[in-house]
Amino acid sequence: MPLEFGVHTFAAVPEQDGAPVPHSQVLRDVVAEGVAADRAGLAFFGVGEHHRADFAASAPEIVLGGLATATERIRLGTAVTVLSSNDPVRVFEQFSTLDGISSGRAEMIVGRGSFVESFPLFGYRLEDYEALFDERLELLAELVREEPVTWSGRLRSPLTGQRVHPRSHAAERGERIPVWVGVGGTPDSVIRTARHGFDMMLAIIGGSPAQFAPFSGLYRRAMEQFGHQGGRVGMHSPGLVAETDEEAKRILMPQWMVYRNRIGRERGWGDATEREFEASAAEHGANFVGSPETVAQKIVWAVETLGVERFDLKYDSGTSHEDNLRSIELFGSEVVPRVRALLDR
Repeated sequence: MPLEFGVHTFAAVPEQDGAPVPHSQVLRDVVAEGVAADRAGLAFFGVGEHHRADFAASAPEIVLGGLATATERIRLGTAVTVLSSNDPVRVFEQFSTLDGISSGRAEMIVGRGSFVESFPLFGYRLEDYEALFDERLELLAELVREEPVTWSGRLRSPLTGQRVHPRSHAAERGERIPVWVGVGGTPDSVIRTARHGFDMMLAIIGGSPAQFAPFSGLYRRAMEQFGHQGGRVGMHSPGLVAETDEEAKRILMPQWMVYRNRIGRERGWGDATEREFEASAAEHGANFVGSPETVAQKIVWAVETLGVERFDLKYDSGTSHEDNLRSIELFGSEVVPRVRALLDR
């Protein structure tokens, strides 16, 4: 399969003149960044779903609907849709609608997410964390077939011969709308993804990408055992591209420290250090930060190590809109051609 490249944003809220940028401005900036990714020739633009003050996109499908009318070629999706606290029927309706508006450019990345604010917000119990995701992924797998659905589970009312509309462009071709499952690195998650024949997106946000290499092989073996053809493996990692390594680190490290410490305090971690950041930015770390040449070399290593068909860069970490735009531009115009030349793909 050809190697593809995309970018993701969580619509992280940066500070300007000592105050948070308003959510409304962050959302408009995300739309402009999606347009920039389209012009840079990238394959995919994803917007993450979060329900907290430091991220602006609680309803990313609305943002993507706006982008569908402002872009021409790039595929659009969430990164991720928190499926455990979303109704799969509504998720399918939103994406089939986005697919219609964008002339067939919608794809989903669904997952459990790394935050749990949506559970109390929408009336779900954290005790059902695993069961909710299992059931809803099973129902989503039925829905994307776009045939009458008969299904029952423990945590949602059943469906009997129910059709869901609108139909997607993929269904008109006898296919199904693309669905990736975000996997954080457990064998059970890999096998569950393969059971439904969905593509797998490895969420690599810490440690070394090399740690995830066994999951690519497990996924491909499981897909074969479940009788599914094809199946893609992708990886999602944070980073930032600037003209030089020094400039990229100068821009990213302060913002990375802010978010790492904020989340660390919530989860009982110790404070971050510059040494931790440097380790994540090192040759085999999870943070793809540096000059176009540095980032390209690191992507080549990761692609060869994991055997992935897509690399998605999460380009924002509380960095400014201007720095995000420059990172997207350099990623599309300089990093991607370097990687293709090195891999001959």
